[in-house]
Amino acid sequence: MAAVGTAQWSSKFAFIMAAVGSSVGLGNLWRFSAEVGNNGGGAFILLYMICVLLIGIPVLICEYVIGRAGNASSAVESVADVSRRSGISQNWGALAWIGQVASFLIVAFYCVVAAWVMMYIPKFLGGSFDPMTPKEIGDSFGGNITNVKGVIPYFTLFAILTVMLVARGVNKGIEMTAKFLMPIFFIMLIGLSIFGLTADFGSLANEGANVVENSRSKTLSYLFSPDFSKITDPNIIVAALGQAFFSIGLGSAIMITYGSYLPRDVNIPKSAMIVGLTDTGVALIAGLAIFPIIFAFGIDPGNGGAGLFFISIPIAMQQIPGGNIIGAVFFFLAFFAAITSSVSLLEPTTAYVAEKFKVTKAKAAMLTGGLMWLVGLISLTNLTALDAFDKNVTGALMLPLCGLLTVLYVGFKMDREILDKELEGISNGAKSLLMVLVKFVAPISVGIVLFVSIVDRFLRFSFKGMSEAEIAEFVAVRNISLIVLAVLIVIGAVLMMMSKSKQKSA
Repeated sequence: MAAVGTAQWSSKFAFIMAAVGSSVGLGNLWRFSAEVGNNGGGAFILLYMICVLLIGIPVLICEYVIGRAGNASSAVESVADVSRRSGISQNWGALAWIGQVASFLIVAFYCVVAAWVMMYIPKFLGGSFDPMTPKEIGDSFGGNITNVKGVIPYFTLFAILTVMLVARGVNKGIEMTAKFLMPIFFIMLIGLSIFGLTADFGSLANEGANVVENSRSKTLSYLFSPDFSKITDPNIIVAALGQAFFSIGLGSAIMITYGSYLPRDVNIPKSAMIVGLTDTGVALIAGLAIFPIIFAFGIDPGNGGAGLFFISIPIAMQQIPGGNIIGAVFFFLAFFAAITSSVSLLEPTTAYVAEKFKVTKAKAAMLTGGLMWLVGLISLTNLTALDAFDKNVTGALMLPLCGLLTVLYVGFKMDREILDKELEGISNGAKSLLMVLVKFVAPISVGIVLFVSIVDRFLRFSFKGMSEAEIAEFVAVRNISLIVLAVLIVIGAVLMMMSKSKQKSA
C-alpha cells in the first residue's frame, strides 16, 4: 500500500513506460552488443533470454512487491515498513541502502557518458567527421572525452535536465518524460533497424552488390543461430546472467521506489513480464540496427562499448549517403535512453531525502542533484579510476548483492500475508513456480555471479597473460575500490544505526 499523500502512477501504461525507460539505457545499445560479440553471438542470446525469464523477471517482481507493500515512497523506508509489519530485523534495510547508494554513484558517472553522447549530435549535424580519416575519428574520441572544459557544458546541461525532471515529481516529471520519449525511442529504433537490414552498403564497403544480403544474413545468423557447443560454457552462462540482471536495472533500488508508486489495480507479475521482455526486445532490435553496419564494414563485433559507439559508428556513418543524419538520429536515440535512465537512477536518493527530511521533491532533487554533479565532476578528471570503480564496486558487487538480499528477503523473511496480497491475480500454480524461482533459482544464480565477480576482481591469484603495467593497474584499482567500499560500508552502518535510534526514540 502507498503512504498517504504518496504520488502514484496515473495509469498502467504510464508505469510501464517509466519502468521500461528506466531499464532501457545505454547498456542496451552498447553493452549488449559487446557481450554478444564477445560471447558467441546466438548462444549468448539464448542463455540471456532464459536468464531474463527465470531470474531477471522474478527479481523484478520481488522489487515491485517490496515497493508497493511498504507504506512509504522510498526504497529504504519501504523495506523498513515491511520489516516492521513482518516482525523481522530492521537490518534488512541494508538491501535498500546498498541499492540506493549504487544508483546514486552510477548516475554521477552516467551523466558523464551522456555528455559524450550529446557532444556527438552537433558533430554529426555539422558534418565534423566528413573530412576525417578513420584514425583521426578514433583519436578524436580520446581527445574529446579528456577535454574537461569541452565536456563540462554538456555534462552540466544533462545533469540540470535530470534534476529538473526529477524535481517535477512522479507524474509531471518521470511519467511525462517516459510517456513522451519512449514511443519516439521505439519508432526511431525500429526505423534504424530497418535501415540497417535494408541499406545498400555494397559499393561503400567494397564487397560488391551482395553486401546488403551478406550483412543481413550474417546479422540474423549471428544473433539467432546459436552454437550449441557454447551453451555449456560457464563463462558465457555467467556473462548472460550478468547482462540479464544489469540490463533490467535490478539491485539499484529503482524498481522498489517505482513499485511504491504502483496503484493497487496493477498486476505486478504481468507488469514485470512486460518490462523484462520489452527490455530484451529493445536489446535485440538494437542488435538488428547495429550489427548489419558492423559486418558490412568489417568491424570486429567484439569491439563493443565506447569504441563501438563513438568510433566504429561514426566511421561507418561517414561512408554512407546521408550518414550524418542517420548518425544524429542514432545519437538522439542514445540520448533519449540516457535521460530516462538517469532520471530513474536519481529518483531513489531524491525520494529518500524528501521523505526522510520532510522537504519538497524539488528541494530534495536540487540537493541530491548538486551532489551528483560534484561526484560526476570528479569522475571527469579521472575517467579510468571512476570507470574501474563503476565496474568493480557498483556493477560487480553492490548491484548483485542488493539483488541477492532482495530475493532472500521476499522468499524467506517477508510476511506471507503481505506477499500474497501483492501477488493477487495470479493462479496458485504460477505463484508456486514463482516462489521456487525466488527461493532457489534466483539466489543461487545471483550468488554465482557475485562470487565470480569477487574472485575475478579482488581475489585473482593468476596474472598469466597480463603485462606488468596491467598487473600494477589491477592491484591499484583493486586497492582503491576496497578502500572506497569500506568507507561506504562505514557510512551506511552509521546511517542505519542513526535511523534505528530515531525509530526507537519515536
